Amino acid sequence: MDTATRIGRLIGPLRRAVLRTRRIEGLPDLPEAQIELLRSLAEDGPCTPREVAGRLRIAPSTVSNLVRAMTASGLVERTPSATDLRTVRLAASPKALDMLGRYDRVSTGALRRALDELGPERREVLERALPVFAELLTVLEAQSQPGAASVGSPGEPARGTGQEPVRETGQEPGRENGQEAGQESGQESGAV
Repeated sequence: MDTATRIGRLIGPLRRAVLRTRRIEGLPDLPEAQIELLRSLAEDGPCTPREVAGRLRIAPSTVSNLVRAMTASGLVERTPSATDLRTVRLAASPKALDMLGRYDRVSTGALRRALDELGPERREVLERALPVFAELLTVLEAQSQPGAASVGSPGEPARGTGQEPVRETGQEPGRENGQEAGQESGQESGAV
């Protein structure tokens, strides 16, 4: 099984396992789309529905539907613009901010406990992989934009990206040439 397939098969179950920790603690079960919208409002401050749609890369009509449900449940506050009465500003309510804080504490605690059950070498591998996951997210988001360059087949660079070809070895990352995961040849394993 190639790396893309393995990542794709792990992302959903991993996300759902983290979400289950929230349910165990008795927190409300919000759809992930609502949580993303609330995070955007909490981190970026009040903004228009169109701005939120742009940040989250979703259709304005989707934002409208989310906001309607979230306003009814007291998670989003709508304030008319002082300069344009056709426009509203959206903000996360105090209730929503409290809920996000609780979600983060519960999820982070569960992840810390799970990470503690892994050996230090495996934790280091995960820590070193985090920038790669962030870069992967950036690449996937860029590819999903209208007019994005098409992606080449395995072993070819993505057209229009200037990236080097990807070499598929069929081995786990970090295990080429008999290396332990997370080690580069000639280097000792250490915290990054």
